[in-house]
Amino acid sequence: MAHFSEDDETSPDAPARTSRGIQSVEVGGQLLKALARSGRRMALKDLARDADMTPAKAHPYLVSFGKLGLIEQDPVSGHYGLGQLAVQLGLISLQQVDPVRLAIAELPALALAMGCTVSAAVWGGAGPIIVRVEEGPRAVNITMRHGIPASLRHTGTGKVFAAFMPPAQIQAALVAQGEPDAWGDPTFDAELARIRELGLSQVNEELIAGISAMAVPVFDGFGRLALAIAVMGPSADIDLNPDSPQAKVLKTLGQNLSLRLGAPASA
Repeated sequence: MAHFSEDDETSPDAPARTSRGIQSVEVGGQLLKALARSGRRMALKDLARDADMTPAKAHPYLVSFGKLGLIEQDPVSGHYGLGQLAVQLGLISLQQVDPVRLAIAELPALALAMGCTVSAAVWGGAGPIIVRVEEGPRAVNITMRHGIPASLRHTGTGKVFAAFMPPAQIQAALVAQGEPDAWGDPTFDAELARIRELGLSQVNEELIAGISAMAVPVFDGFGRLALAIAVMGPSADIDLNPDSPQAKVLKTLGQNLSLRLGAPASA
């Protein structure tokens, strides 16, 4: 029988004192990562290549993962895909993640990095609702607080929702907001198409003179829009160019939050 002292790092009750892991687990984990990146079943040779190993090396890992239910092999094609246990773990993870909590935790650092006021908004049934505002170093001369709706037609936040929410919901919300003519308007349609292409909405002084804004979408593991993150401030302080440092910071945050919610990495 094995005996453990209180100072023995191998004791199951000993506190973690090292970041040392088990190399074989980390190596085999590359196969799971490759499947997750692919999003489809893969042949052994392709899976091994994407995990940077030979098929002969990959196969024993796949056998063990199959026994655990992390991977399953199609009996007809022989291709490998994620198994039932992997699916269950993914669903449990999604249930445990609160997108609003994740976003709110990032807003203070974002406001500091952008030098402007930032916000998070979710769909409220009849339109986008701002759920959190973080003031930047320079206060924006506009009433912006938790719980207020965002215009679908004239705000960066609203345009993100208009671009990525189901059309029927957007049409009804535009009517509720007193903007029925926006639905089907060629100019607005072109704006929304550009937002889908860039993953970024830009508003140049549409509601208030001297105030501009940008916003990005955050998606969940099912590909649905979970929330929008926006930055707004004096036009002189916001560079609306989609390749500007500010736009890149905002887009990177949106992409990282999407990944944490289970969304696949963008190509």
